[in-house]
Amino acid sequence: MIAAVKGWYAVLSALLLLASGAGAADDLNSAAAILARKTAAFAGRGETVAVSYRNISSLGAAELAQTRTAFEAALRDAGCRPVDSAAVTEARVSISENAAQYLMVEEARKGEDRQVWIASWARAPAALAKSGGVALDRKQVWQQAEPILDIAFPPAGMLVLSPGGMSLYARTNDRWELRQSVPLTPAKPWPRDLRGRIHATGAAFQTFLPGMTCSGNTEPALSMECRAADAPWVLESGSRGLLLANFAASRNYFDGRIVTQAGVRKTVAPFYSAASVEAQGRTLWLLAQMDGQTLIADAAFDPLGSIGSWGSDIVGIDARCGAASQVLATRAGDAGEPDAIQSYAIASGAATPVTAPTLFPGPVTALWPSGAGAALAVARDLANGEYVAYVVTISCGS
Repeated sequence: MIAAVKGWYAVLSALLLLASGAGAADDLNSAAAILARKTAAFAGRGETVAVSYRNISSLGAAELAQTRTAFEAALRDAGCRPVDSAAVTEARVSISENAAQYLMVEEARKGEDRQVWIASWARAPAALAKSGGVALDRKQVWQQAEPILDIAFPPAGMLVLSPGGMSLYARTNDRWELRQSVPLTPAKPWPRDLRGRIHATGAAFQTFLPGMTCSGNTEPALSMECRAADAPWVLESGSRGLLLANFAASRNYFDGRIVTQAGVRKTVAPFYSAASVEAQGRTLWLLAQMDGQTLIADAAFDPLGSIGSWGSDIVGIDARCGAASQVLATRAGDAGEPDAIQSYAIASGAATPVTAPTLFPGPVTALWPSGAGAALAVARDLANGEYVAYVVTISCGS
């Protein structure tokens, strides 16, 4: 299948809505040839094209190298010369996937002119069988111009935490309508990359912010009292794990001082986020550390291994497909680019993809547990600059 649109952000919607199996090329080489002909017509025969690649699919290094070879060979056949250095025409090729297809998305630039094309080819039957129909489902729940730090769903409706305050919305005629807002007044200016967390139990809730802790209730009306404090944040991982962690008040990460569920105090390397999973009959903890590695540790937080290919946001949820529980992780990449979330199972000190990546319209700015079997993901939409919140769940298929 081929699509041409005027802009990268428009193509993201096309990727998310692309119908499985509709008009796919016969194979990788056919898909590469389609894009190569489009590129040659855009650049001009005999011209050089600077090509860069990005893999946001489950394909490994060998398959990615095969994809690169196929595209560059097709580009030469079409009359252009691919190079790694700068050129008048640039082509950014991203490899993605959905349940039935692999997708090759190219953004070509020449001066002020830009085009985006998509070519797809069917996944092999073995790859389809391996996924077992497991998929991530996302549902948009809220969108606003102000950053969304977290969202919770108490019996009274929906709580939205923003830098300016807490807002309570009620569902009326299939729409969320604002009922009350309580402003936040920090003792010190908020850090640039502000993070916040709502820990709700029924109508009562706690709110954790850098250097501030709040307690509140949604019944009979929204109320919240805040105080300056460096109290540890409560980090849940579905219903399996609970961790207390100290947040660095002037930064955007946890400083490494933790209290385990058994009440043991420990100090680990600073980390951005934490998740607990069940693997091979025991509970493991994962810590997304500041060096780009995700530490795998046992229940006592003794190291067992590490993962080097994830982003800084991870979350454990209760949903389980098969024998292991899952962890959701963002991908490593530039904060100014579209992001993706993928589900993994942990076994023998390694992470195995369970689902294909689910694409978002911009960088994921928050990823927290959200009730049984779900996560709350917030992305900043690069098309309009607004913040969009989604509830993400796992569908285990048949």
